[in-house]
Amino acid sequence: MLTKPETRTEIDDLMAAIGRKARAAARPLALAGTSTKNAALAAMAEAMLRQTQAILDANAIDMAAGAENGLAASFLDRLKLTPARIEAIAEGIRSIAALKDPIGETIAEWDRPNGLHIERVRTPLGIIGVIFESRPNVTADAGALCIKAGNAVILRGGSDSTNSSRAIHACMVEGLEAAGLPADAIQLVPVTDRAAVGEMLKGLSGNLDVIIPRGGRSLVERVQTEARVPVFAHLEGICHLYVDRSADLDMAVSIAVNAKMRRTGICGAAETLLVDRACADTHLVPILEALAAAGCEIRADAEVLGRYPQAKPATDADWSTEYLDAIISVKLVDGVSGAIDHIERWSSHHTEAIVADDASAVERFFTEIDSAILLHNASTQFADGGEFGMGAEIGIATGRMHARGPVGVEQLTSFKYRVRGAGQVRP
Repeated sequence: MLTKPETRTEIDDLMAAIGRKARAAARPLALAGTSTKNAALAAMAEAMLRQTQAILDANAIDMAAGAENGLAASFLDRLKLTPARIEAIAEGIRSIAALKDPIGETIAEWDRPNGLHIERVRTPLGIIGVIFESRPNVTADAGALCIKAGNAVILRGGSDSTNSSRAIHACMVEGLEAAGLPADAIQLVPVTDRAAVGEMLKGLSGNLDVIIPRGGRSLVERVQTEARVPVFAHLEGICHLYVDRSADLDMAVSIAVNAKMRRTGICGAAETLLVDRACADTHLVPILEALAAAGCEIRADAEVLGRYPQAKPATDADWSTEYLDAIISVKLVDGVSGAIDHIERWSSHHTEAIVADDASAVERFFTEIDSAILLHNASTQFADGGEFGMGAEIGIATGRMHARGPVGVEQLTSFKYRVRGAGQVRP
C-alpha cells in the first residue's frame, strides 16, 4: 500500500488506477442479484464483529494522535470506536441488507395512445466518491449503502481516522470477496495527501459519477467550488429548536436536552434554541436550567440574559455557528412568525424542530420553512437515515437537486426508461 507518495505524478497515477479499477468493478456489481449483494453485506458485518479487537487497536492509534494534535472533544467523540459502536456499525450493515433492493424497481409505468408501454426503472448511479472527515463509521455506512444500490465506491477518509478506516475497509473487502464480488467495488484511498482529493474532484478521467462530501464547511466548500462532477452537498447542521407558546413544558425540556446534549458532535444536534416570547415566563428558565444541569453552555441574547443572567452574551456569530459541542445559542422570538424569520436568515436548511400543541403553528412551520428535515414534538437528533428506517445514510443532503435529507439506498440510484412496443413507427 502506497502511503507516502514522493511526487504529484505518483498521486495522479495512483488515483487514475483507482478510478479504472472502480469502473471495471461497477458493471458486475450493477448486474449482481439481491441475494449476492446481501451475502456480501452479511459477510462484512460478520467480519466487523470478528475483527473488533483489530479495529479497536487501530482506533486507539488514531485517538492518541488526535489527542496529541489537540482535536476538540466533539471531534474525538466522532472518531472514537467502542465495542458497542462497532456492534452498532455491524447491525447497521445488516439493516441495509434487510432493505428492499431498489435496483430494477419500476418507479412508474404508463401506456400511450399509440400502444407503447413505458416504464421508469431504478438503476445504479455508477461510481460514487465519498470524501469524509473524522468518522470512521462512514467507511462502513457508505460502503454498504453503495453496494446495496449496486454502486462501486471510492472512499477518501480524513487523516485523523486513517488507521480506523483501513481496519474497517479490510472487513468490507473480506465481505465482497466472500460473496464473489469484485474487491475493487469498495476502495479506500490509501494516501492522506490533499492532492488525492483534487483528483477525485476532477472526476478521475470520467470514472467518477457523483461526489458526496461529509465534513466541515471548508471541505464542503472546496468540493462545491472545484468539483467537475455532480455533488450531493451537506454544508452544515445549524439546526434550530423552536418552543411555541402552546408547547407542553415537560416535553419541551426533555426534547431540548436531548436535541442538544444526546450527542453534541453530530450534524443533527440543535445549535440554536428559539423560545416564544409569550411563554418566556413559564418555559424559558426551566429549559435553560435543564440544559445547564446537563453540562451545556448557554449563549443568550440580551432579553434572555435579563431572565437568565448565568448565560454568556451571544454575538451575531453565534447564530451562524455549528458548535458541535455542548454550547447552545438562545433567543426569544415573537411566536412562530419570529421563529420562521430567524431560521430563514440563519439556518443551513438541514433540520428544524417545533414543540407545539397548536396545529396552526405547526402547519405554518412545516409550510414556510424550506429545510431538508422538519420535526414536530421530536428531537432534532432523529435527523438520521437509520431513524428514518433507511438502514443508514451517507449524509444529510441540504441541496435541492436529486437527493435531499438522508442519503440512503434509494437516493443512490438513478433511473432509465424502458419502452415496449409492437412494431410502432413514428409518423
